[in-house]
Amino acid sequence: MRTATVTINPQALTHNLFQVKKRAPNSKVLAMVKANAYGHGVAAVLPALQQADGIGVATFTEALEARQLGWDKTIGLVEGVFSADEWQQAIDNACSCVIHHSPQLDWALANIPAAKSPTRQVWIKYNTGMNRLGFNEKTVVEAAQRLHDAGYQLILTTHFANADSREHPLNSMQIQRFSDMLSHLQAHVSADIKGSLCNSAGIVNFSDNHYDWVRPGIMLYGSSPVIDQSAEDLDLQPAMEFSAQIMAVHTVSAGEAIGYGSRWTAQQDTRTALVSIGYGDGYPRVISDDAYVMMIDAVSNTSYPCPIRGRVAMDMIVIDLSAAQVDIALDSKVVLWGAKPHVDEVANHAGTIGYELLCRLSARPLRKLV
Repeated sequence: MRTATVTINPQALTHNLFQVKKRAPNSKVLAMVKANAYGHGVAAVLPALQQADGIGVATFTEALEARQLGWDKTIGLVEGVFSADEWQQAIDNACSCVIHHSPQLDWALANIPAAKSPTRQVWIKYNTGMNRLGFNEKTVVEAAQRLHDAGYQLILTTHFANADSREHPLNSMQIQRFSDMLSHLQAHVSADIKGSLCNSAGIVNFSDNHYDWVRPGIMLYGSSPVIDQSAEDLDLQPAMEFSAQIMAVHTVSAGEAIGYGSRWTAQQDTRTALVSIGYGDGYPRVISDDAYVMMIDAVSNTSYPCPIRGRVAMDMIVIDLSAAQVDIALDSKVVLWGAKPHVDEVANHAGTIGYELLCRLSARPLRKLV
């Protein structure tokens, strides 16, 4: 059997959620489970996130999945709904929605949920400099007033553009704009309006600005959200291990090349192994020559760092066994990312970010919980 495997560790998720709550002890937590829980699987992660106050999703389909799995706390639709019909579905399924432009405002005012409905709580999005979703400085005040007058409870929210880089000048500008607007709305619309500013990077970098709700995403899954600290520095544990097994062992003669494009040529006789993993499973095709995997010998349980040789193919990669001075069994495990190498390290070798690697895993690997 082909053995490409994604293994999820719920205890790591719970540990990482604790790190969020430790950093933001006075804030409620909206845990992001969009994009199939960053590739981890919504069903796999929800039991581990029970201490969160709510979850955030990007689509109504994701919200329905969470409800069907028994999640009975807040579900926040972070992009809001996409039609008037979907607004009614949000009411029917007790979802709380972001409202970020006038059509959504119109739908909310035309169809007001019952007084005790969770949909009465809305997240009004203010564009403080990201320049994607959100009302501007003038329209957000008008929208907030109209929603409040209609009986909605409001949470002012925005999104950082550069929170991963603490010293970026836009951060302080966004924080000030958000603070000023929240104070204005609390003074002129309702003192009960809440605030939500920080994503994972904001939670780490801006501890004085956590407000009423924080919205952790990538840090829940054990990846660092900031550029100057590793996941280990932040005491985050990887919640996913991506692995496969050796399917064949060969010796490549000096002067011979490996794989498509003959990208790598052996300078000496080199013992190699084929591993049953490739870009068809979600491992990046474009990766630097510094990329490596950890091969765990099935007999001795010893781990060896093994460089990838040649191009990553759809179904397999070739690794260099020179570091392993033992005979290698065909069922030896190969870790693509997990504790080591960390997904952030692999992402760096691929010129991308850990978010992308986690989210773009295909459906082909087997999935299991620890």
